[in-house]
Amino acid sequence: MTLRKLALPLFTAVLCLAQANWQAVTDLPNVDWKGLTGAKKTAALGIMQSEACSCGCGFKIAECRVKDSACGVSKSMAASVVKDTLAGKSAEAIKAELQRAAAEGPPVLDEPVTISTAGDPVIGPATAKITVVEFSDFQCPYCSKAVAEMKEVMRQMPKEVKLIYKQFPLDSHSQAQFGAEASLAAQAQGKFWEMHDLLYAGFPDLSRNRVMGYARQLGLDMKRFTAEVDSHKYKARVAAEEKEGEAVNVSGTPTFFFNGRKFNGVFEAKTIVPLLRKEFK
Repeated sequence: MTLRKLALPLFTAVLCLAQANWQAVTDLPNVDWKGLTGAKKTAALGIMQSEACSCGCGFKIAECRVKDSACGVSKSMAASVVKDTLAGKSAEAIKAELQRAAAEGPPVLDEPVTISTAGDPVIGPATAKITVVEFSDFQCPYCSKAVAEMKEVMRQMPKEVKLIYKQFPLDSHSQAQFGAEASLAAQAQGKFWEMHDLLYAGFPDLSRNRVMGYARQLGLDMKRFTAEVDSHKYKARVAAEEKEGEAVNVSGTPTFFFNGRKFNGVFEAKTIVPLLRKEFK
């Protein structure tokens, strides 16, 4: 048995233990305690351990950070607790603010963030005033439904909108990673969007035979395509895009950003078009 095989069960056991004893964890994943004294950190942590996360998981904020570190909601709530504690607000005031925010729900559009898009597939006019960045998964049913909605948005706003696609295959979808890498191999031959449409049209089958058939249908150089897919040439790029997504609080798919502002809601053209026209006049 190799060291790596020994390390994996050990890591899993430690992770499970930490999740089971989340109340004993004092340094929560991706929570910046900078500026807090020991006493204030203890007070902030106590609030996170007592108040519910509003993502719908049923966990407390601290519990959600430990058990689901990719959750953008608990991360944002934890940051809010730290900020308010630094500002000198009382525990009662902070809890009241959390409960008020949870009752209101998240804003339709978050504050803008910076997302690197160099080299990513893009469709739409270069002069478009609205850049839509989509983090997506080729084997996600919600992503599949969003394709038609996004096409309708672009049909109604042909000069105002351009779309950039970012890879975010979920571990729960067994063929999503293969689809992501295959789409990038198609992009290398100038056929990303054609492959994109075929992958979603054939949802949820992303088997090797099906995808190779798409590549032949698109007239790709099969020797090059097969070599790049089999060597996992684009695996690191997919992982990098997943990391980018996690950094801007992407926790599920599809997740859309409009000029850097994360959209919180159901993606439907009938609501998106009026929203874009209102927010980005």
